[in-house]
Amino acid sequence: MLGLALTLLAIGLVDLAMTAAAGLLFGTLALVVVALLFGGVLFFVYYLITNGLEMLRKEGRRLGNLLSLLAGVAIVVVGVLFPVAVYADLDLLTLAMGITLGLLCYFAFLFACFVTYGYLYGRLKVRKQLDFVVVLGSGLIGGTRVPPLLASRLERAREVCESQAAQHGIRPTLITSGGQGADESMPEAEAMAQYLIDRGFPADTIVKENQSRTTLENLRFSKAIMEGSKPKYRCAVVTNNFHVFRAALIARDIGMRGQVLGSPTAAYFLPSATLREFAAILISRCKLANLAVSLVIIQQCWAIVA
Repeated sequence: MLGLALTLLAIGLVDLAMTAAAGLLFGTLALVVVALLFGGVLFFVYYLITNGLEMLRKEGRRLGNLLSLLAGVAIVVVGVLFPVAVYADLDLLTLAMGITLGLLCYFAFLFACFVTYGYLYGRLKVRKQLDFVVVLGSGLIGGTRVPPLLASRLERAREVCESQAAQHGIRPTLITSGGQGADESMPEAEAMAQYLIDRGFPADTIVKENQSRTTLENLRFSKAIMEGSKPKYRCAVVTNNFHVFRAALIARDIGMRGQVLGSPTAAYFLPSATLREFAAILISRCKLANLAVSLVIIQQCWAIVA
């Protein structure tokens, strides 16, 4: 609804401006709008492709690291083939590119909604006294060491605990949440707790949840710990900023009493990670609605070409 409201507002403002303008001014305004849109698409494609190449160089050739590169290449392919197909009067290729373009526009709109709302949610401040701060695990380096991604979460959680102690005089209990993966020598929760203790965080305010393997289990098992200690608890969950929105959706689903906070992520890692989170939400939620819209787009494109 937020995305639709902003989109319709933008269309209305452009229409109002063009209606108020006349003659040369109208044509100039239209050219400026088209140029801005075209330039924005070109910049976005350039950013996706360069970021994808950087991800390949720094993180390896896993599928998750290829998402930004693949998205950029897909936009280029459609942008080149669609006008060629129309100009050459190739009906089948025109239909295929029209359907692809329609689906790209729809999912691009959903992605813009996802990024916008995720950004706004991530700006929410902690306004109430917290009983617990939960830190979600994210894997260990060499099976034992906390990586920078996870260290960012732990540092953010420590900041929240210190802020709460300064404001309310009581330090929340910090729960490190993460089990032991097949390639890890210890549970993530243990390594996370040791990271904090080595940097002066009081060990007696740390509780380790060392059984979880997924974000859902992180939150569900941590919720059980908090409810067992204080049924009417209030908590904050800390994860990286690209993961905040999906974690918040899961936390709401299981009835967790609190909000999710984000920690900084390396700039080069953010686009692919955000696309991966978006894909995970598409797969897990609103599948029938997205399928219905996709079928309508396909039918409309078929009707236009036919």
